[in-house]
Amino acid sequence: MTFRNLAALLSATMVLAAAGCGTDTPEAIPTTTVGDMTTVVPGTTADPMSPAPTNGTAAPATTTYLAAPTATLAPVGTANEPLDLAWRANDPSMFVVERAGKVVAWRGKMAPLTVLDVTTLTVGQGEQGLLGLAFSHDGAHAYIDQTDTTGNTVIAEYAVGSDGMFDPASRRVLLTIEQPYPNHNGGNVAIGPDSMLYIGMGDGGAAGDPQRHGLDPTSLLGKILRIDPTPSASLPYSIPPDNPYASAADGARPEIWAIGVRNPWRFAFDSVTGDLWIGDVGQNLIEEIDVAWADPATHTGAGKGLNFGWSAFEADAPFNADQPTGGVTMPVYQYPHGDAGCSVTGGDVYHGTAIPRLAGWYVFADYCSGTVSALRMNGQVLAEQVTLAHGVSVGAVRSGPDGELYVVSLGGDISRLVAA
Repeated sequence: MTFRNLAALLSATMVLAAAGCGTDTPEAIPTTTVGDMTTVVPGTTADPMSPAPTNGTAAPATTTYLAAPTATLAPVGTANEPLDLAWRANDPSMFVVERAGKVVAWRGKMAPLTVLDVTTLTVGQGEQGLLGLAFSHDGAHAYIDQTDTTGNTVIAEYAVGSDGMFDPASRRVLLTIEQPYPNHNGGNVAIGPDSMLYIGMGDGGAAGDPQRHGLDPTSLLGKILRIDPTPSASLPYSIPPDNPYASAADGARPEIWAIGVRNPWRFAFDSVTGDLWIGDVGQNLIEEIDVAWADPATHTGAGKGLNFGWSAFEADAPFNADQPTGGVTMPVYQYPHGDAGCSVTGGDVYHGTAIPRLAGWYVFADYCSGTVSALRMNGQVLAEQVTLAHGVSVGAVRSGPDGELYVVSLGGDISRLVAA
């Protein structure tokens, strides 16, 4: 999970394990401010796009600003330490993931209904517990990311009935991944536009990638994984033949889709373009947002074979000098630790109708500060960054089936982003 420096933020019952913060203060990102709107100046040597990413070149900043204030958070309800939300095809329910190990369905004015309970299979504390949920496109199956009672990551599948109930007898473990430390477990699962299952794995924890998992293709840690949940002859899942390491030798893991992430706590595919947006938690200095652009014709392929740099880099700053530095896709946005926060949560692209001027912006949050922000791209280059609202201990920003965005607080609150 992305959480760090949390003892000062939460009561003793809600403190999460530290994830390696330091006290160094990096140089501030150059910006200009208009009301509560901050415009990054692309193409300068100190801006967050420098060095330039491998997928685009700098372009002039635009002058089309969002009106301030643009958005605010409207309470929807409360849950027990919620961490994630998901929706299922042809089901009006909002499915809430609670860290202790429950999935609860919210159905209008009906009382919340527990549809899955794995509290005996996990320990919901620190960066461990039930961390993520995704449904197959047809809604017939659900996929969860949890840590087991020994702290290892488990990806499991459940059959889901027409009433939205998970069948506990159908539980099928797809992957169990050993975790050397209790932090940096990742936790995000998503079904991509290609119907494959994508899994976010942190680097295994401690601090500074001590076992150098991030850029090691023989390790599943520090990666975005991609599998077909359909069983094969030898595994409870299949390897998509177009995975970048599907035919690799030298022990490279064929499940790997992209490498070099530290703790990709929340990522999401743009529902219109298929672009993959990743909030990757930094070490001591910098938080980053990465984008993997999809094929514009097929809206698939986002992230295939990309290297996001950890732990050769923390964002665009050199980190471990013994790691290779070539071929890195640099973040489209980064921010230093400080008032903006210290642990990026990640989010989704807005395609709702409640805030028309926000359409197409990527909305994300920071766990430490609670700040909810938005980015607008000019092609594949950052044009603007805006502060939208402020939450508390934000664990997820998720898009509903209508394109509206919901903000989840570990403290219990679930809110909807609405026009101010």
